[in-house]
Amino acid sequence: MKIYGIKNCDTCKKAIKWLKDEGIDCQFHDLRADGLSEEELARWLAAIDSDILINKRGTTYRQLDDAAKAELGGANPAKQLLAAPTLLKRPIFAKDGQYLVGFKEPEKATLREWAV
Repeated sequence: MKIYGIKNCDTCKKAIKWLKDEGIDCQFHDLRADGLSEEELARWLAAIDSDILINKRGTTYRQLDDAAKAELGGANPAKQLLAAPTLLKRPIFAKDGQYLVGFKEPEKATLREWAV
């Protein structure tokens, strides 16, 4: 299982600790330090609704002008997301072509299933 996030994100830290405590192996990919490929982002955008994938409550989003917000809400938000990976909700979990976004009880249940 791979976790995409940002090293300083508290939710990502909690998720990694929880996975370790559950005995679930994972690999962390820091979106800032390691980057994000266009191919991986395209897979996410095809599999995950943009309303789930884009973090509209964060500081980065709130600082965007109206044109940039419109572009994010349009048919091709990839340019904005590649330029500012903090616009993505996190963590993003990936395993065998399946994706989960966020870290609440429903995601924990699915992560336990994925570990079996």
